[in-house]
Amino acid sequence: MIESLFHSAQGGHEQVVLCQDPRSGLKAVIAIHSTALGPALGGTRFHAYPGEAAPEEAALRDALNLARGMSYKNALAGLAHGGGKAVIIGDPERLKTEELLLAYGRFVAGLGGRYVTACDVGTYVADMDVVARACPWTTGRSPENGGAGDSSVLTAFGVFQGMRAAAAHRWGTPDLAGRTVGVAGVGKVGRLLVGRLTEAGARVLVTDVREEAVRRVLADHPGVTALGSTRELISAPGLDIYAPCALGGALNDATVPLLTASVVCGGANNQLDHPGVEKDLADRGILYAPDYVVNSGGVIQVADELHGFDFARAKAKAAGIYDTALEIFRHAESSGVPPAVAADRIAEQRMARAAEGAGTAAAGAPAGASADG
Repeated sequence: MIESLFHSAQGGHEQVVLCQDPRSGLKAVIAIHSTALGPALGGTRFHAYPGEAAPEEAALRDALNLARGMSYKNALAGLAHGGGKAVIIGDPERLKTEELLLAYGRFVAGLGGRYVTACDVGTYVADMDVVARACPWTTGRSPENGGAGDSSVLTAFGVFQGMRAAAAHRWGTPDLAGRTVGVAGVGKVGRLLVGRLTEAGARVLVTDVREEAVRRVLADHPGVTALGSTRELISAPGLDIYAPCALGGALNDATVPLLTASVVCGGANNQLDHPGVEKDLADRGILYAPDYVVNSGGVIQVADELHGFDFARAKAKAAGIYDTALEIFRHAESSGVPPAVAADRIAEQRMARAAEGAGTAAAGAPAGASADG
């Protein structure tokens, strides 16, 4: 596994930190993929990795993949941030304590600002308030503590904008009225996305492994239809758009052949289970909206927090996801490549230009001076 940090397609990371605090029970991985565009920015996942024989190795893989994805996400979101991600290993329902979160905050603080953290699966605004007591490089805090609050609000808004762009490219109009959209995972982001879709006049199908999450959505939106499983949802007749909004790997060798939707656009990270899935989707005529493009509203929100949060300003920037997604779809079509490949190329070009600029600035600095002056 260590070799993958340097040699695999998921490698190339600048720094990986393994964190352990026996007193609090903290075991965590912090992965910094790139700081070419600025300090790495990405959330903190708290997850148990059930069923994994080696949860620490699974967490490391997850952190590496997620950190790399954040580099690409931040680049295409137009942020002055590189990509990073942290994973706290364990069941948050059992292990999450104030002492553990403070210990984690001290590890992040020890990186001196190279990594800025925020919420992710298993962590919430209240948790970031605790982490912030030990680490100034913490976003996703509550408004009462100088933060932007729940980043799911603009994450869902951005996915909705990406979905409108996909509809415009596929059907010639961004109007989602009358379209059937299947949302798999109705937690923080999926639930808010369902609200936007019902307001837009879409017919919405939902599923979630947690019955209480489905009950909450049905109570808020009585017109929504609940299905028993993701398999049932993705193979539903008449499905126009599939929105994976739970954990990664939703698009794989087992699920892609079953898809009845002609568009995939959702909030989950790392939806493509392995390289080649993007081609499988394209071969079936399914338009895939790259996950890290359309779900970047949340990172846009927390990045704005670093400059004194202004919701209207952050929402206006997140609205640009519509134009970015359209640009990627058009570039993919003109280049004859899947949208995921087109998005990667654009992000890589932006990071490469930033790295070249930093190198030029450093080379031109007077002897004994830093590139910053």
